Amino acid sequence: MDAEELRDHCLSFNGAEETFPFGPETAVFKVEGKVFALSRFDSDDLRISLKCEPRLAENLRAVHPEVIPGYHLNKQHWNTVILGGALGDAPIRDMVEDSYDLVVSKLPAARRRALGWDGGATSR
Repeated sequence: MDAEELRDHCLSFNGAEETFPFGPETAVFKVEGKVFALSRFDSDDLRISLKCEPRLAENLRAVHPEVIPGYHLNKQHWNTVILGGALGDAPIRDMVEDSYDLVVSKLPAARRRALGWDGGATSR
């Protein structure tokens, strides 16, 4: 997966938007104003930071060397995923979707309904 494919995937979710609150080099993907992904697309090694349930975050780090504690983020709730390694595109896409779903699941019911979200089954 290259930077453009990653950006397109992040933006494929209902209500997702790309913002640059930390400057033009860091893309921050939000839904309803809440962050679900961050990436520096111009970096030599493409990475994306994603929100994650704490136990799952630890398990992913233990199993995949490409998954490390979130860079400059709460290490309990965020992982940084290094792309281009042994981890294929499908698991990365799943982690992005899980991050989006985790953020949307915490929104008020009316906002979840407005996004057409039904527990993550059809979030795109």
